[in-house]
Amino acid sequence: MKLNIAVLPGDGIGPEIVEQAMKAVKAVCDKFGHELTYKEALVGAIAIDETGNPYPDETHELCMQSDAVLFGAIGSPKYDNNPSAKVRPEQGLLGMRKKLGLYANIRPVTTFPSLIHKSPLQADLVEGADFMCIRELTGGMYFGRPQGRSEDGNTAYDTCIYTREEVERIVRLAYQYAEKRRKKVTIVDKANVLATSRLWRQVSQEIEKEYPNVETEYMFVDNAAMRIIQWPKSFDVMVTENMFGDILTDEASVITGSLGMLPSASIGIHTSVFEPIHGSYPQAAGKNIANPLATVLSAALMFEYAFNLMEEGKIIRDAVTASMDANVVTEDIAAEGKAYNTSEVGDWIAGWIAKQ
Repeated sequence: MKLNIAVLPGDGIGPEIVEQAMKAVKAVCDKFGHELTYKEALVGAIAIDETGNPYPDETHELCMQSDAVLFGAIGSPKYDNNPSAKVRPEQGLLGMRKKLGLYANIRPVTTFPSLIHKSPLQADLVEGADFMCIRELTGGMYFGRPQGRSEDGNTAYDTCIYTREEVERIVRLAYQYAEKRRKKVTIVDKANVLATSRLWRQVSQEIEKEYPNVETEYMFVDNAAMRIIQWPKSFDVMVTENMFGDILTDEASVITGSLGMLPSASIGIHTSVFEPIHGSYPQAAGKNIANPLATVLSAALMFEYAFNLMEEGKIIRDAVTASMDANVVTEDIAAEGKAYNTSEVGDWIAGWIAKQ
């Protein structure tokens, strides 16, 4: 099979972790006889520095011509600490989502037996937790207009906007995934306060009737935030709007023991993007210490979601599990004793795949 991938390393640790994921991708393609074509492009702060645009037209064209996008991270202290910057790296991420029609961010939240002790929650609460967060990506406050500040700079405003079409699309996707899993959907909103949430609930109640074999529960976002900590095993598929999803998915990721372990897939109209959920971690950039496993697992999702190559995705996940069992991991999740560097973990995983 021919696989055509756009590779966007981005900022901070992005280039290092994407390099390790590509080692796994190449190992899988060699093993299964796939023809791999890939090309790198600029995005984020590095793109601003070189072109003035965090998501250049050339990068967009490459993404449009590719079957999938493997993406690292965006963000730089140079812009984080400069509130007056007119162009910011994060605008590149928002622009990519909008232009590629990336309407759903899918984050599996699973626990790893060897990491249970790293979770801030008690082992009996998190052991066996396995749920999927589906976050709407193209609507809500991040894209609502008007947005801005008053002339004197002392008042700021954002507008949260959702359409029926946007809600229907994402809620139906949640039900489709739930049918393949444990047949439960949790719809998270703030319908007691927000008009957009009342639209979400109204549309969801209509769609709910189309899936009588799936259990549906509605939950206010503050309650959902509490339940993720109190009883994470009660969730199967959670679906919510853009800003709520941004916050809840980061909260959920912590219960697994490491933010460096969780992948994500952004499903799009034109192509789909696969990326770790963590940020650019600029403090570790260039030090060869960053955990590449979330990006490697994102590559596994890419094989499954973009190319429907389930066996290829599984062998990457098995390789990650094997590396953790062998304690070939970076310092953030290493047990007592030796911690491996980023490139050593990537080499070990690629080698394990080749030997199977």
